[in-house]
Amino acid sequence: MVCTRKTKTLVSTCVILSGMTNIICLLYVGWVTNYIASVYVRGQEPAPDKKLEEDKGDTLKIIERLDHLENVIKQHIQEAPAKPEEAEAEPFTDSSLFAHWGQELSPEGRRMALKQFQYYGYNAYLSDRLPLDRPLPDLRPSGCRNLSFPDSLPEVSIVFIFVNEALSVLLRSIHSAIERTPPHLLKEIILVDDNSSNEELKEKLTEYVNKVNGQKPGFIKVVRHSKQEGLIRSRVSGWRVATAPVVALFDAHVEFNVGWAEPVLTRIKENRKRIISPSFDNIKYDNFEIEEYPLAAQGFDWELWCRYLNPPKAWWKLENSTAPIRSPALIGCFIVDRQYFQEIGLLDEGMEVYGGENVELGIRVWQCGGSVEVLPCSRIAHIERAHKPYTEDLTAHVRRNALRVAEVWMDEFKSHVYMAWNIPQEDSGIDIGDITARKALRKQLQCKTFRWYLVSVYPEMRMYSDIIAYGVLQNSLKTDLCLDQGPDTENVPIVYICHGMTPQATT
Repeated sequence: MVCTRKTKTLVSTCVILSGMTNIICLLYVGWVTNYIASVYVRGQEPAPDKKLEEDKGDTLKIIERLDHLENVIKQHIQEAPAKPEEAEAEPFTDSSLFAHWGQELSPEGRRMALKQFQYYGYNAYLSDRLPLDRPLPDLRPSGCRNLSFPDSLPEVSIVFIFVNEALSVLLRSIHSAIERTPPHLLKEIILVDDNSSNEELKEKLTEYVNKVNGQKPGFIKVVRHSKQEGLIRSRVSGWRVATAPVVALFDAHVEFNVGWAEPVLTRIKENRKRIISPSFDNIKYDNFEIEEYPLAAQGFDWELWCRYLNPPKAWWKLENSTAPIRSPALIGCFIVDRQYFQEIGLLDEGMEVYGGENVELGIRVWQCGGSVEVLPCSRIAHIERAHKPYTEDLTAHVRRNALRVAEVWMDEFKSHVYMAWNIPQEDSGIDIGDITARKALRKQLQCKTFRWYLVSVYPEMRMYSDIIAYGVLQNSLKTDLCLDQGPDTENVPIVYICHGMTPQATT
């Protein structure tokens, strides 16, 4: 609001100054016109006829030009723009939504598009105008098209979890799953509504579900939470309803590509202790174009934010782009044997909202006798939102969840997580909840150490030793200032207001 008011004041000032300038210019032109007329027409002495004719001609040309200039200025004043509060301003031109899309929209169209963008974190205005069955480019490695799979594969239940998702995005997720999964392999679709307030996701979604179930009874099941539980517990809710031998847990803003299911179900049939991630492509949040992502493993940093990794050297040596990629962790969406998921401990329901649960699952599976893979021949397009609308303080939830993971699974390396978040190990002031049951699960499963995991599964992860201390360097004279790495790529340190986050972490 402050910026808007300053802008209006500036524009008003400019308009006023512009008007005054035009008036002054007009008075000046009038004076010049009268002056020239009096000097060159009335004031000159008689001269020979030819010379007089030439002078009159030049004078008249000057007067005509000045008359024309005066008319232009008058017209400019009459057509001067209205005051800002009366003018139809060009809205939202600085929004990232319109950087590559929407230039042809009317101001009203832009307002509607931006309002939806701010609510959803992606271009729901455009999504509503795209077909549910739009084609996707086949981005699988070429060798995938030549692979053959067993005739007998387990069925899969696909679970979509959502809260206040755009209806068209959700329906496109469902539609692509139905259209691009062989009918004999797709047993059911389960929708978990984490207490959405969006009315479209109630009446209109129910109409769609009833229509589909009218053709295939019980095919789509809907679970609606009476209060918001968060992504983690919502996925477990969907698993509890699933009945197929394999469960695929997905966000509700994805689009399935051709041939995604057979490679996944084949690998799980061969070894039920494998948890599988598809290879992800990006649905751009602004124009919904598909952006191909390179093949990658999935890992994390010491704050436990997930990240893409270069596939391990062993995979490159195979020189086979269709081969499964061994992965230290999971980005988020995954497919798992339904019973094995329960045996391994589901997701940690003591975590809050979102963040860290995928890393925890990957670590737990590896340490407790399972494995994680990314399959190049199974590709899913996923919307990466411009912002997360479902929580106001995602960082706080991820930090709390990360400390739970550290205390249960990371042994002596838990210090790395505390150090990454720049908080003390003792008396951190963060309540991570009761972890007794998770520690008991680790003992029951007879899991390996985290050191084994780092050496055998995630050797790319940097380990730190001989750390004397960590924290922030605070100015003793002005205690609200700290040493900060600064905005420059040259890593020139600066003094900045203390905030305690990573740019100020010192070891």
